[in-house]
Amino acid sequence: MMSASLRSHFTRLVFVAVAALGLASCGINTVPTKQEAAKAQWGVVQSAYQRRADLIPNLVQTVKAAAGSENQILTNVINARARATAINVTTEDLSNPETFGKFQAAQNQLTQALGQLRTVIEKYPELQSQARFADLMTALEGAENRINVERDRYNEKAQDYNTTIRTFPDIMAAKIVYGSKPMEYFKAAEGAEAAPSVDFGTFAPGAAPGAPAANDNAAPASSQPAAAGQ
Repeated sequence: MMSASLRSHFTRLVFVAVAALGLASCGINTVPTKQEAAKAQWGVVQSAYQRRADLIPNLVQTVKAAAGSENQILTNVINARARATAINVTTEDLSNPETFGKFQAAQNQLTQALGQLRTVIEKYPELQSQARFADLMTALEGAENRINVERDRYNEKAQDYNTTIRTFPDIMAAKIVYGSKPMEYFKAAEGAEAAPSVDFGTFAPGAAPGAPAANDNAAPASSQPAAAGQ
């Protein structure tokens, strides 16, 4: 027969095993795992935005050489880049709607400014024929596509995490142990389906700097909400 001390030891082992299974089923491991996955993807998003920001100064300098009359739009791009890079969102801000919204708004303004720039330079055949410019545009378009892809992936990770912390039994660990808050999503800007609009009639060779640059009635393309199945 099993001795009393052996039975007591066995009982403790069973209790520990049951407790571990219970905690695991309550999201002790699941919640932080999914949170870290979303945070890691956020880092990839930031890297994609930084890649675009790094390309813009070279693009602007190249355009200046052949499109001198478009000073205002070039200035818009430079200013929008400065605003976009000035807002630093940490992983702690992913659950802060105000900070996250400011970051997305600044990035959307830069996307819009770049869209206007791409529209304007279509009237400069000599610029489009330059190999350096073509390389820059290809790299910039690749950066824009990468941003959209990584934003979509972030939304998927954030949606997975947000669903986890709101459903039983993981909600127990989320609320009691971690105090979890839902993460914000990237959303499509209002009017994202419209292409940037530029009135070429406002430009003339040698036009004075600061002339009206474009009709700001179009918003940039952006990722749709994660709830749509990104």
